[in-house]
Amino acid sequence: MGTLILAVTSLFLYSVGTALQALHFRGRVHSNIAITTLIGMLALTSHGLLISQTIYHDGGVDLGFFKSSVLISWLIVFLLLGLNLRKPVQSLFLGVYPLAALTIIMTLITHTPSRLVSDESYGVLSHIALSVTAYSLFSLAAIQAILLYFQNRQLKQNYNSPLIRNLPPLQTMESLLFEMVWAGVVMLTLAIITGAVFIENLFAQNLAHKTVFSILSLLVFIALLVGRYTKGWRGMTASRWTLAGCALLMVAFYGSKFALELVFQRGG
Repeated sequence: MGTLILAVTSLFLYSVGTALQALHFRGRVHSNIAITTLIGMLALTSHGLLISQTIYHDGGVDLGFFKSSVLISWLIVFLLLGLNLRKPVQSLFLGVYPLAALTIIMTLITHTPSRLVSDESYGVLSHIALSVTAYSLFSLAAIQAILLYFQNRQLKQNYNSPLIRNLPPLQTMESLLFEMVWAGVVMLTLAIITGAVFIENLFAQNLAHKTVFSILSLLVFIALLVGRYTKGWRGMTASRWTLAGCALLMVAFYGSKFALELVFQRGG
């Protein structure tokens, strides 16, 4: 199936999914987990086939700026669909589906130098898989933190908005956030360890910046978890720390890619 057809199909399904979630959010339709899952799985399948045609070639995996983004957005959707089967995270689709659609559009309309990783470099690929999983989990945590932040603000103002009416109770939202952070910390720790083991000259190869900011991000998330269990951090404090850690991780992952591929037009 052609790349354009797969892209258009994915965009259409993500648009339908977003529209249904928006209507549910405004109280126009009732939530139906079976329909939500079906639309999500169809979009995920089309999205996955698109990835197979765009990032796998020449005996390796192209992890350029936008192509790695479309892979991460696929994994975010995959994780969220799984979580939605047992956790009240349906509101996150309103942020995740448009994000996935945006990465697909940017992959189609832009061209950046290829950054190939050999498909025989199993150690490096394991590091990349763990890193992508960590980024995906923390992306979900970031969206959750934003919702939690506004939920706290509006509850303090006694404002009965659609946000308040549709989100789970505050305690549930906080619990979900910390579950995502815990899972992300485990994945990011393993990613850093495998990077140290399998990547030669970790502080060379334009990776020094990425390594430093990844470690700083990990320390921020660990501090958040320690604060949670020793000082009872919650609500807006937890949201701010989560977003700070996610910002550092974004700089780690996209900072060097942006400079090398979009500014200096260098591949690798």
